[in-house]
Amino acid sequence: MSGEPVTPAGPASRLARLDGLRGVAAAVVVVYHAQLMFVPEAFAGLSGPLGWVHGWGWTAVDLFFVISGAIFAHAYGAPGQLASGRALAGFGIARFARLYPLHLVMLLACAFLFAGKPGSDASAFIAHLFMLQAFAAPFADTFDGPSWSLTIECLCYALFACAAHFGPRVQRVVMFGAVLGGAGWLALYGLPGGPWDSGLVARGLLGFFMGQAVWQRRERLERLPWPVLATVLGLGLGLALAGGPWSPQLALGLLAWPAALLLALRLPLLESRAALWLGSRSYAIYLIHMPVIEFAAKRFGPFAGGWASILAVHLVLALVVGCLADAALRRIELPARAAIRAAWAQRQHRPAPA
Repeated sequence: MSGEPVTPAGPASRLARLDGLRGVAAAVVVVYHAQLMFVPEAFAGLSGPLGWVHGWGWTAVDLFFVISGAIFAHAYGAPGQLASGRALAGFGIARFARLYPLHLVMLLACAFLFAGKPGSDASAFIAHLFMLQAFAAPFADTFDGPSWSLTIECLCYALFACAAHFGPRVQRVVMFGAVLGGAGWLALYGLPGGPWDSGLVARGLLGFFMGQAVWQRRERLERLPWPVLATVLGLGLGLALAGGPWSPQLALGLLAWPAALLLALRLPLLESRAALWLGSRSYAIYLIHMPVIEFAAKRFGPFAGGWASILAVHLVLALVVGCLADAALRRIELPARAAIRAAWAQRQHRPAPA
């Protein structure tokens, strides 16, 4: 949800399909959280794709991690690209400019809208202010709950950048170590079912660096026929749904979401204008949707069940979140990003003091 948007106009046309996939993942998270606006029995017995989304849509966050890993492997995977301290600092500034402005705006908005909300106290506010909100327990009840994944993204960014700084060999060691470490933690300590507050770092490490590994080996993996990839995707989803004593993140992170990424590269529909519109606003959609849902549930809900009510509420939610996300991209994200990068560039060109 936090990578740079891409367009099909440049040489990274197929990468644009990952941007479209990210938009779809953001929409899945929105639909998953939308059930908080309804009475508990509204979705009883729901099956099919919508039933899966309302039960398992929270796992789309793990797909975000895989997509981010692939995009960063593409953007910064060239040997020596982050070898200098100046390049490393520039990487950090670019990440800060991309993530922090809207995160700060949403933090302040949530502090205003939900003043007195249990869990959203001064210590949680400070954790959010320094993007450590994943460690504020329970994070789901503090300010903008879904922003917990930004903490994990930043940890993955830092580990990725430091490894790239020391060269390809270190980068490979860190990549395989992160995948094995994340998968090992989930295998030994991960809880079945979900969602839960534990294992967040392991989920991020597994997903992000699995995405990096898949992207680095995409030329070989792309030779696989699409039915094989579809089978791997189905197998991963099936194992996750089957339950048992294992964390569903294992099957999703190792099988389902990497296969989904490779399949997405073959789908031109994901670089359509609509998909790219959604993808470029996915970060704003992700940060904005939960406060909108909480506000609507508190002010107007809970809504009753029935298909007419469910459809109407989801359509209104999509319209409101889409409009706010578009405004946030144009009025907050892009101007703030440009200003921060311009200030950094100007600072880099200042003459050294005498």
